Amino acid sequence: MNKPLMTIVMPAYNEAHRLPITLPRVIDFITSRPEPLDIIVVNNNSRDETRTVAERIAVEHRFVHVIDQPIPGKGAAVRAGMLAAQGEYAFICDADLAMPIEELPRFFPENLDGPYDIAIGSREAPGAQRYDEPFYRHLMGRVFNFIVRTLAVPRIQDTQCGFKAFRREAARDLFARQKIDGWAFDVEVLALAQRRGYRIIEVGIPWYYGKGSRVSPVQDSVRMFREVLRIRRNLRAGMYDEEA
Repeated sequence: MNKPLMTIVMPAYNEAHRLPITLPRVIDFITSRPEPLDIIVVNNNSRDETRTVAERIAVEHRFVHVIDQPIPGKGAAVRAGMLAAQGEYAFICDADLAMPIEELPRFFPENLDGPYDIAIGSREAPGAQRYDEPFYRHLMGRVFNFIVRTLAVPRIQDTQCGFKAFRREAARDLFARQKIDGWAFDVEVLALAQRRGYRIIEVGIPWYYGKGSRVSPVQDSVRMFREVLRIRRNLRAGMYDEEA
């Protein structure tokens, strides 16, 4: 296969029940496209049969790769996948496909006025649509984003949407410096990207709320707030400025 235009990075923690539905859908999409694409499923210290299921599906497709990241946390899983990606661009894709994979061409360079450093899926940008999201979750997200914009990442309206594309060189630079292994890794990477002068654009997407979300409204919100404070301290201390 030619060098991929884009590598899809799918972190997977205890997703044995979901991958038989979503991974074949991604495979069907890839095989339908004229551009060369591939996917990396990152088994993130799963306690179920996630790796077995992913390998069983991948065995017939050369463009599907399965790797392990034993360090727990979505941030750790995404870092492993992004550093392993071989595409010109690397795209973070949640295993629940809250954004339908068929919308991926929104992130292709030719559809965004040419090459970019980082394009992030946004539920707030023009053209975005939310489906089935409870009001309390939407409110929590907006409050958290206000905190993020105040403390770490000004101007960006949606740091937490799980669909983001990075030019390969930018991905390797940023994720090699990443220190947060948990949920707030998005905030850290985007704060670091702003600090290092990368161009970030927001792409409005259709987004479907998944009832099986593992995010705990209270515990994870507190944990993420603490991580944002840690990111702010790291930025002020210059901890991201050394060579990766």
